[in-house]
Amino acid sequence: MTVYFIPLAVIILFLINQLTSRLCVQREIPEEKQPSVFRTINVLITILLISSYFEVLFT
Repeated sequence: MTVYFIPLAVIILFLINQLTSRLCVQREIPEEKQPSVFRTINVLITILLISSYFEVLFT
């Protein structure tokens, strides 16, 4: 299970970062605020991925 989940999680994080970059460009978010946007989204997605891993692991 871990063999499939971890690479998939890395791909999901990569894609979410690309979408976040597009969001920052589209919404014209200032350069000084972009790191906090990326950090917030990455932390939330990481929490979501870890919780879904444990849910799949123990179900």
